[in-house]
Amino acid sequence: MSEAPVVQRPVSAERVHPGGLDLLVVPPRARTGWRVLPARVGAMCAVELQKLRHDRTELYTRAVQPALWLLIFGETFTRIRAIPTGGIPYLDYLAPGIIAQSAMFIAIFYGIMIIWERDAGILTKLLVTPTPRSALITGKAFAAGVKALIQAVVVVVIAALLGVAMTWNPLRLLGVAVAVVLGSAFFSCLSMTIAGIVLTRDRLMGIGQAITMPLFFGSNALYPVAVMPGWLQAVSKVNPLSYQVDALRGLLLGTHAHLALDYGVLVLAAALGIVSASSLLGRLAR
Repeated sequence: MSEAPVVQRPVSAERVHPGGLDLLVVPPRARTGWRVLPARVGAMCAVELQKLRHDRTELYTRAVQPALWLLIFGETFTRIRAIPTGGIPYLDYLAPGIIAQSAMFIAIFYGIMIIWERDAGILTKLLVTPTPRSALITGKAFAAGVKALIQAVVVVVIAALLGVAMTWNPLRLLGVAVAVVLGSAFFSCLSMTIAGIVLTRDRLMGIGQAITMPLFFGSNALYPVAVMPGWLQAVSKVNPLSYQVDALRGLLLGTHAHLALDYGVLVLAAALGIVSASSLLGRLAR
């Protein structure tokens, strides 16, 4: 009597292809910690900038105000010569201040957008993703910086057409871009922090309008710190806009500037702004 055929046991796929089909059974380990943060920040920044493809009206309308400041205020006070500017034309002195002002005006109302996202249910969906809250805020902050950088290019072109003597050194222009982005990141985080406190667009609009002009006039954008009264000098020393203007003026015009201090203050202000806005993001989404 013949023996029953021996049934061979199937060889597992793991033995045939060691490690080949592991991904079908075990998903790859997700990146965590600092390794995932730059990618998430870049993704959030790209999402914010995608909005410009659908509506560029904001960029066009925002260019009107700095053009008026340079054409009317700058040209008039250049003729009057009432403000000491260290021997440079007042229009040249004013141009870096208007760059910083236009960047601030774009960023200071950035919190309205995050309140709109809360009302539309977008913010809640973002918060349930693995993306850290600090990455959400940082992405939005640097998107505001890129928008402000586009605005700064417009102001630089207008100033050049008006005859402002600015440097075209690539390294200095890179420094200008960094200063604009850092300053805008701080002011956008300030706006999102206020949004996390007041929770409504109407309140944020009122507070934003109340603080923009004091921040502008309480800086060295229009006049040197030396001609300010003592109390306004104290305000200027704690105003990040003053350090941004000082860096822009030193880089674009070659005037004396404290670049190490300026960039140090801007980096610290942006970091504190990100921490503050991130801590209030959950309160905004409730």
